[in-house]
Formats: sequence, C-alpha cells, structure tokens
Amino acid sequence: MKKRIFSLIVVAAACSASLFAQSRTSLRINEVMVDNQTNVVDEYGERPAWIELFNSSFAPLEISSVYITNDKSNPKKYPIPLGDAKTKMGKRQHLVFFADSKPTRGTFHTSFGLTPGQDNWIGIYDADGITLIDEVVIPASLPADASYARTKDGGDEWQVRDGSQESLYITPAGANQIIDENDRVKVFKERDASGAALTVMAMCIVFSALLMLCICFYIIGRINKTFAQKRKVEAHGAVAREIPKKERPEADSGEVIAAIAMALNEHLDAHDRENTILTINKVRRAYSPWSSKIYSLRENPQRK
Repeated sequence: MKKRIFSLIVVAAACSASLFAQSRTSLRINEVMVDNQTNVVDEYGERPAWIELFNSSFAPLEISSVYITNDKSNPKKYPIPLGDAKTKMGKRQHLVFFADSKPTRGTFHTSFGLTPGQDNWIGIYDADGITLIDEVVIPASLPADASYARTKDGGDEWQVRDGSQESLYITPAGANQIIDENDRVKVFKERDASGAALTVMAMCIVFSALLMLCICFYIIGRINKTFAQKRKVEAHGAVAREIPKKERPEADSGEVIAAIAMALNEHLDAHDRENTILTINKVRRAYSPWSSKIYSLRENPQRK
C-alpha cells in the first residue's frame, strides 16, 4: 500500500513538473533596445540597453530560475533570481530587464550588456540550462533610440521601431500593438448603423431566457406534483406503483392546503399570540468626559 502511494506521489510530481516546464514555453522576447540615448531611464537615473519579455499565455507564469544570455556558449549567463515577487508574470504581462552588466543593482539588471553597431544575439533558457525557450538576433543596423520589436505581442514578425509614426511606437513594458477600438464592434457598427439589429438581438436573448425560466419552473412544478401525489397515496397505506396513474388521487392544490392550514389554526389555536406589551430597558453606559461633545463645541458668550 505504501509503495502505491509513493508511486502515485512521484507520478503526480512528475506531471506537475512537466506542466510547469511546458508553461514556460509561452515566454517570449518581445522588444529590445541596444543603444538607449533618450529612452527609458532605470531606477538609478541611467539609460542602459533593455530587453522586454512577454508572457504570451493567458495564465500566470513564474520566470525565476530562467536564464537570459547573449552568449550561446554560456546559456546560464544571467539566472533570474528566486524570491522576487515581481518575477511572477500575470497573463499577457510584460517585464523589462536592463542589460547593463550590473546584476548587483537588482533582479531586473542583467550580468551582460549589448553592443551597438554589431549583431546581438539574445536567448532565454529554461531552468535546466539546456532547453532554449526563445531567441532573437538584433541587427547591427539598428539605429540609436530605436527598438527591434515584434509587430504583435508574441508574434512571429519583427520590425525596427523609431517612434516616427503610430505603428512604430516604442513601447517598453507595454503592448507592441496599441488597440484603440474593437474590430468586431466597428464592423457591427458599419452593418447596423441604426441599431435595429442589436435591439432585436437583445430582445430575443431576453425573451429566450424568460422562456427557459418558464420551462424550468414548469418542469420543477411537475416533479413536485408527482412527489406530492406519491406521498398522498402512501399516506393512505397504498403503494403508488400498484395503482394505475389514472386512478391515483390528485395532489392537493394551493387552495386546499391554505384551507387545511386555516382549519388547524382555528381548531388548535396553533398561532402565536402576542401580549402587546412593550418593554423598555434602561441601558447604563460609562460616562467619560474625554468623549463628551460639549468640550469640542464653542460656547456661546453670555450676555449681561
């Protein structure tokens, strides 16, 4: 028995570990700036290169013990430290790491930097230091204060962004694609400018819900009636299954039940009688001059 329990625990731990490892595959390098001249300032007032990571899944993701590196021969170059609550990324959340070769400044400062004017390879490795989660090569032609970013968060296409137009905004710790309206709402507005279709749809939904409620109440009523009929037959000492459905007595209606309740009340005097006596008890409370309002109000001057 103990061996079976131990084997089940081992299997459960292995499954949970595999699911946790699989969840990290949703981590993406989303945007990178190599030469930061006038862009983001870190908490020390400096402008180092930065790397934005993105959780492309719709579930929280713990990224501590994941490795970030710019050297393929050294995949464990910068391990994201354990114990920082900020390393737990929410769904579709972004995190910015500063590539300034100053890891002593905090969790989000890597042990390596990026060199302008040359190709910079960046990779993310899982906790085993072997599994490559994501990688990207930043081109050497990337100008100063420009970023190399995915066109959409977690997408496959990359582009150079210099902030010259709306589609090329630099968005550290933010969505790469700024969505200011819903495409579906826009299409629906074009096809139904007057709102008549929306009104009809809303009314159909409401009446359909009411119809479903009526059906549910009808079914519940029939079930209650069947049980009440069965109990009435059993009260007469018979078995419901032995009596044909047509010969079974009908369940008592609401009027009959009300009449029986009234008769019991009149005959047994079962209703509670009120004595119509109002009792007022004096409550004594300890008096404290510190809580008295008379000391917090200004007294009126006395007239002579």
